[in-house]
Amino acid sequence: MKIDSFTITLEQPGDDPAIEALHESAFGPGRFARAASILREGVPHDPGLSFVAKSGFDLVGSVRLTPILIGGRPGLLLGPLAVVDGWKGRGAGKSLMRTALAAAAEAGHELVLLVGDEPYYGPFGFQRVAPYLLTLPAPADPARILVCPLVEGAMEGIGGRVTRAPGAGSTVPGPGA
Repeated sequence: MKIDSFTITLEQPGDDPAIEALHESAFGPGRFARAASILREGVPHDPGLSFVAKSGFDLVGSVRLTPILIGGRPGLLLGPLAVVDGWKGRGAGKSLMRTALAAAAEAGHELVLLVGDEPYYGPFGFQRVAPYLLTLPAPADPARILVCPLVEGAMEGIGGRVTRAPGAGSTVPGPGA
């Protein structure tokens, strides 16, 4: 019997071991050398904007948002987004994405950045950034650097270095919040 039901909830501290195991399985040890991982290093993800998908008591997916600076402007880094192999293609990843982006917009954030595949993330509003407009802390394929504007005009003047946000904490309000 195949069960397709899952629930999306805010990530809880007790979810951490299962999330780390999922990240290890999905991305392997090489994940720590990637630009997105380097941005997350030493900066806690925002627990008020990070979600899990569960079927019963089993974690089947996770998405995290971490505060960053995009050319000195506040933004969020989406990722990792990961879903357990047996649950891929069953809507958990898409539900996690929609929930995380809606929560970020509701919290007043303007931009979400990720390094990923445009065919998957494009339908959620992510678009390519002009090549070399943004500088990440490690090499990344320019075609995979994607930004999702959460408000009108959020892309105006975007450019520069993408860095860790200093003093990041829970549900960091966006500009003007």
